Amino acid sequence: MALWQGKSNRKPTGGRLVRSRKKRRFEVGREPLLTNLGDENLKKYRTLGGGSKVKMLSAAFANVVDPATKKVVRTKIITVKTNAANPNYVQRNILNRGAIIQTDVGLARVTSRPGQDGTVNAVLISE
Repeated sequence: MALWQGKSNRKPTGGRLVRSRKKRRFEVGREPLLTNLGDENLKKYRTLGGGSKVKMLSAAFANVVDPATKKVVRTKIITVKTNAANPNYVQRNILNRGAIIQTDVGLARVTSRPGQDGTVNAVLISE
């Protein structure tokens, strides 16, 4: 199903807004892409204006930074522990910003948006 990202038919006060034109094709957005755990798989999209966006379909590794030592290590993701966005994402092993993941070096919080950035960056958290 398409996501229309145009202006609402209502004013902030709740009154009706008179449309000057119909909906346009460029106002249609894409469905949210949910990155899950698995072999790394990326997809490149063309954006409005000719730019590009890399979306991550599935991820196996994360770039984890240790705040104490300021060192970054690329480590394997074992599982998703908790997810504040949606508890169902834990069962489905879906990675998004704010998810707590179990890695080889310990628990880490995802700081990047894998569906938009094309990478999984995380910060090590104290257990």
